[in-house]
Amino acid sequence: MSKTRTSEFDVAEHLRTDEEIEAYLEACFEDPEADAAFIAKALGDIARAKGMSRVARDAGLSRESLYKALSGERSPEFETILKVTRALGIQLHAGIAAQQNAQADAG
Repeated sequence: MSKTRTSEFDVAEHLRTDEEIEAYLEACFEDPEADAAFIAKALGDIARAKGMSRVARDAGLSRESLYKALSGERSPEFETILKVTRALGIQLHAGIAAQQNAQADAG
């Protein structure tokens, strides 16, 4: 009988298309528990999927500082987030949350 082998799940291995990346990041933003470190970690997953060295170069950051900023262990500066999203070709959009609209309409 052979032993079952397991490996740690790495979301970066499953982010192959722009559509998958967009859906993943949107889901992360919609998570009610999401904070800056959580979003930074999601951007780190996307950067790993795209190639961390290339993203670091395109963002004008060292690879090591990019790993630290997007580790999910801390909240990076917004300037870093902007550099990374631009390097990844991700556009940030603003919108009003549906819940806030419903509260405004009820008042």
